Amino acid sequence: MQFQSNVSLAPYTSARIGGLADGLLTVNTVDDLESMVGFLWEEEIPFIILGGGSNVLVSDAGVRGIVILNRAREVEFDVEKDPPTVWAASGANFGHIARQAGSRGLGGLEWAAGIPGTVGGAVLGNAGAHGREMARNLLMAEILHRELEDKRSKNGNPPRMLIRREHWDIEDIQFSYRSSRIKEQNIQDQQIGKSENLERVGVNQPSIVVLAAKLQLAHSKQEEVEALMKKFGDYRRKTQPPGASMGSMFKNPPGDYAGRLIEEAGLKGLRVGDAAISSLHGNFFINFGHATAADVWDLISLSKNIVASKFGVDLELEIELIGAW
Repeated sequence: MQFQSNVSLAPYTSARIGGLADGLLTVNTVDDLESMVGFLWEEEIPFIILGGGSNVLVSDAGVRGIVILNRAREVEFDVEKDPPTVWAASGANFGHIARQAGSRGLGGLEWAAGIPGTVGGAVLGNAGAHGREMARNLLMAEILHRELEDKRSKNGNPPRMLIRREHWDIEDIQFSYRSSRIKEQNIQDQQIGKSENLERVGVNQPSIVVLAAKLQLAHSKQEEVEALMKKFGDYRRKTQPPGASMGSMFKNPPGDYAGRLIEEAGLKGLRVGDAAISSLHGNFFINFGHATAADVWDLISLSKNIVASKFGVDLELEIELIGAW
């Protein structure tokens, strides 16, 4: 493990945007992640977890408290099972695991080969592409879960904190489109942590942390798996812009596409500072070198307001806002 103070988060995000974190703590194993999260919970120290840094926009004001940089990347394939499986730590790169599977002649994750984020992020956000999503591959997630006892003790002390390492299946995780029970709960935790209307302001901490996941694969042939990954990769390069971005900015509304609505609204290519809506795909916002989170936020607000005005559609963010806004 490594700890640094007053660290810029921009180099740790795919958009290369973000202010300073009070502290950056790098963990390299699942056990280290578990022990540090437990310590921060018990000490009531605010923290967030950052994986690959995609699908997030970090505030220019940075993050108060600790950012855990999740570099727990252990991976274990079980090719003897039928179907075969892979167990992966939450900090492992999801696309890299898909390519590792392909090199072993294992299919099922071809759709994920171009996804830049981590396994943990893919579980939280039910990552998907090419008509597939994490919910179809996940067998089990290892979860660290913090709960409080419902009642005070007999001597009047506050409820005890209970920290459990649990195995959750898809029914426990409650996947939905680009979301999950875990993501929704952690968003709620963040809101509680910032609330000024509570009797006691909460500590800004997630109460559910993904430690690892086991995914279902399928026996195949290496050349077939790699050919399908190449097909998906070629399509991705043709339809999605290169450069520093967060990935898809908005969720697709029911029966439509956010990128189409933004294009029809005439917003493709719109620029604020060094941030711009891609001229190739309207749902990607690009950092051309020195964009700030404020620049991106202005583009987000413009897009939401104009699309709502023209089409009556309220675009919902797919990315997560991190830090002080």
